[in-house]
Amino acid sequence: MATSSLLVVAHPVSTTDTRIVQTVDHAYALKARSVLITGGSRGLGAEVARKFAAEGSNVAINYHSQEAPAQELAKELQSKHNIKTVIIKGDGGVVADIQRCVKETVSAFGGLDIIIGNAGWTRFSQFDDLDAMSYEEWDKCWNTNVKGNHALLKEAMPIFQKNPDGGVFIMTSSVAGKSLSGSSMAYSVTKAAQVHLMKCLANTQGPKSGGKVRVNAVLPGLLLTDWGNKYGDERIKGLQDAAALKQETKLDDCAQAFVDVAKNTSWTGQAIHIDSGLVVGHM
Repeated sequence: MATSSLLVVAHPVSTTDTRIVQTVDHAYALKARSVLITGGSRGLGAEVARKFAAEGSNVAINYHSQEAPAQELAKELQSKHNIKTVIIKGDGGVVADIQRCVKETVSAFGGLDIIIGNAGWTRFSQFDDLDAMSYEEWDKCWNTNVKGNHALLKEAMPIFQKNPDGGVFIMTSSVAGKSLSGSSMAYSVTKAAQVHLMKCLANTQGPKSGGKVRVNAVLPGLLLTDWGNKYGDERIKGLQDAAALKQETKLDDCAQAFVDVAKNTSWTGQAIHIDSGLVVGHM
């Protein structure tokens, strides 16, 4: 497990004045931590994997169907950062797959410190059309966006409880959970439920209740990944113009937020908007 450190440096300010300058590392350093990222092979998940690898974390990359991008990313991270990686196939909406992802991460790395619940599901559909999505699709949205995250933490909690520093669980939610719009009504509703789940888990599984986990959610706005580009030029331009910063959410900025949240030991139960002001721009 990684440990925190405190470096005290004597810094000469003048010939007659020597002050003590303290450089304090983050209390929760990420070097040598073990991280599981669901939906981690492409898009935002892949960028988050790169960020944690750059910090020296070992990274387990979960993917659903396409093995090649996961393999390529794993090789990239090993080559650039000399860390351990493992790729794990599994559906983020199937409890048995989720449980196996946690087990295989622990088997590969000898432990688990951080989970990024990035797997999600939706289908572009007319938001106000009650027939636009089948109930099977509603169930798939719920299973992946809500129940899957519950299952992740449930499986990991015994491991987190044994860790000296506990554990960190960060969900990828969406500003769709804070607005009456999005790729589908099912997505918007389940992302809102996901944020509430995050708060419930933070309150019931943290130190106040005898647990050892910090739980937060990052809520991206429009990201111009392969998936985000499916909105089409007109909708993308509309979302950019609607944001207070008149731009999309920068992928690098959003990925960095996961690292920052993981390091911050005073942060739990928070929904962190990384959206270029898209939500406030709609107010």
